[in-house]
Amino acid sequence: MIETADLPAPDDRAPVRRALLSVSDKSGLAELGRRLAALGVELLSTGGTARALRDAGLDVTDVADVTGFPEILGGRVKSLHPRVHGGILARRTSAADLAELDEHGIGAIDLVVVNLYPFREAVASADVTDALAAENVDIGGPGMLRAAAKNFAFVGAVVDPGDYDAVAQELEDHGGTLGLATRRRLAHAAFAHTADYDAAIAAYFAGGADSEGGAATGGAEDDAAAPLPDALFLDLPRAEALRYGENPHQAAALYGDPAARYEALHGKALSYNNLLDLTAALDLIAEFDAAPPTVAILKHTNPCGVGQAAGGLEAAYHKAFATDRQSPFGGIVVVNRPLDRATAEAIDAVFTEIVIAPAFEDGVLAFLEQKKNRRLVRALPRPARPAPVLRSVAGGVLAQAPDGPLAPAAELRDAWSVPTERAPTEREWADLDFAWRVCKHVKSNAIVYARDGATLGVGAGQMSRIDASEVAVAKGAKSGLDFAGCVVASDAFFPFADGLEAAAEAGAVAAVQPGGSVRDDEVVAAADARGLAMAFTGRRHFRH
Repeated sequence: MIETADLPAPDDRAPVRRALLSVSDKSGLAELGRRLAALGVELLSTGGTARALRDAGLDVTDVADVTGFPEILGGRVKSLHPRVHGGILARRTSAADLAELDEHGIGAIDLVVVNLYPFREAVASADVTDALAAENVDIGGPGMLRAAAKNFAFVGAVVDPGDYDAVAQELEDHGGTLGLATRRRLAHAAFAHTADYDAAIAAYFAGGADSEGGAATGGAEDDAAAPLPDALFLDLPRAEALRYGENPHQAAALYGDPAARYEALHGKALSYNNLLDLTAALDLIAEFDAAPPTVAILKHTNPCGVGQAAGGLEAAYHKAFATDRQSPFGGIVVVNRPLDRATAEAIDAVFTEIVIAPAFEDGVLAFLEQKKNRRLVRALPRPARPAPVLRSVAGGVLAQAPDGPLAPAAELRDAWSVPTERAPTEREWADLDFAWRVCKHVKSNAIVYARDGATLGVGAGQMSRIDASEVAVAKGAKSGLDFAGCVVASDAFFPFADGLEAAAEAGAVAAVQPGGSVRDDEVVAAADARGLAMAFTGRRHFRH
């Protein structure tokens, strides 16, 4: 450990006489430069930043003139020099440090304004290559930021253009000086930014594209194969302070980049529980990107009804609503097509907390906005590289690859096996695919009955599979639905034949389940005895 306790404490206010500006994001740069120059601050800069400042009519000293060495390697090396880092890191209260600056003709640098190459944006493309990713790894920028933040006792480190105005205003109000509290706050922001930047780079190289180019394409197989890091780095900016968590006595906040998944268009701010429901809705509807018009109604993250109809979203909505006519009150509706007026009017007939669509047809937003407290949300495409799923547990955090959207129906059908004497009919295959996609998003134990592109009953979160089946049938019966000729999906294998027998008694003629039980033979025999067709998927979808 380096001891510096013998150094006198810095003054509360530190003068800013010389500033180094080197930014990728040029927003607000010219105005900041003008305000600094008006205070008599000498401006040092590099490359494109220097050109932008000169274009704004400002006098700028190139860093190359300070170092006595030109930028080399296409700009890869320009600020890595003692005349830069010495000027940033010198302790103004250390006689030895100041003597060394004087000996080597190094001028102090009091303000460092740097933001980094846009690495996240560069690797967001599905066709990113390792070469492109590497070129967008900033070296000098993080070094200057960390040096300035380390020396916050004397130097200001500004990384966020959103801080430009406040910094300039403080300098103007206090004779060209920055307070210690401000410098410390800026240091925190700088260290948080470089930590997040490095975490993004580490995450990319933990999985990412291969050296030949071409990134992972997403989807269930790619998600499952993505490696998880040896160390998990979380440095997410607080996007929003929430009113409270699951309950009013729990504090809560949203961290990360919600703008990457959705855009809130209208209504009160989304709550903690709203955000959980919204996430469940986005994940479910992603199963039906290529499907006919589909509508899902969710409550407490579980689908209470899902419907699809070639005739359009309105017909699909009525199918979904018919499954359970009580639960949709205060629920969430999500659709896979631009929302039209007729469907919006159908939704409007029941109090709906959130409506989510990829787009809204002309006039639909204005119609739905008549209810002030209803949240309207535009869904954005699922990212090519979805982040790992995280959950807090006793003593740590669990991380897993996302259980991404299933493959197209034809691919699933080829991958599934049929252990029963009777194979599903074409209509049954379509219903099995539909039911399996919905069941995947129901809390375990999960049972879903479906027919003709509509759920008939959903049993969620029960302690046994028989209980889940009974709940699903009871809900459908309450809605007056006929289960004859339907199919049933189970998120995990039937551990005993009684689960399948209960489904057959309810009216199911085909079933889909992962298989893999030691009693599979008994379950298959029970299906054959009742003339049921069954498909084994070979993959379960627990959702705890």
